[in-house]
Amino acid sequence: MNLESIVLPDGEILYDLHYLSETEADTYLSILQNDMQWEQHQLTIFGRQLPAPRLSAWHGDPDARYTYSGLALEPHPWTAPLRQLKNRLEKNIQIHFNSVLLNHYRDGQDSMGWHSDDERELGEQPTIASLSLGGTRRFLLKHKYRKELAPVEFALGHGSLLIMRGQTQMHWQHQIPKTKRPVDARLNLTFRRIVKQRALPCP
Repeated sequence: MNLESIVLPDGEILYDLHYLSETEADTYLSILQNDMQWEQHQLTIFGRQLPAPRLSAWHGDPDARYTYSGLALEPHPWTAPLRQLKNRLEKNIQIHFNSVLLNHYRDGQDSMGWHSDDERELGEQPTIASLSLGGTRRFLLKHKYRKELAPVEFALGHGSLLIMRGQTQMHWQHQIPKTKRPVDARLNLTFRRIVKQRALPCP
């Protein structure tokens, strides 16, 4: 592993272009692309129900429930390949993950809009570990408040790992834009830790 630390204003990124070898990445891509229970979720965006421009799957510990964009996701159990990747990440970066969101970008028209992974379930300063398999896609970040800062861009290729941590989700948004260029299908695995919320006292 060769993680490069990239300090952003109000955030921090770690990046490894070749976290998985090409052989490992090929193997995981083939297994996950064929074995996951892919779904096209209906998202609530500005009050409208729209089909997500990608396929997704949510896996994790039994209590790792996740809500975003009007969705309430119950986790599918860990599969052996997903657990292998989770255990490897945890050993490498000393962070415990209890869930993973998989996104399947079938072609260049599948995308992810501007957003932050700042849901309450993720805690105040979540660490998000993003593993990419398949076709290379542009990954853009922009500061939420400091418009004078230029966007930051990464080319997320086959077997690469990008980690967002610290105050990144508080101050930055990120996206995977559409592209008209021919591009191979891409899988993205974002490993997360769902933090249990304390119950509020009765009034």
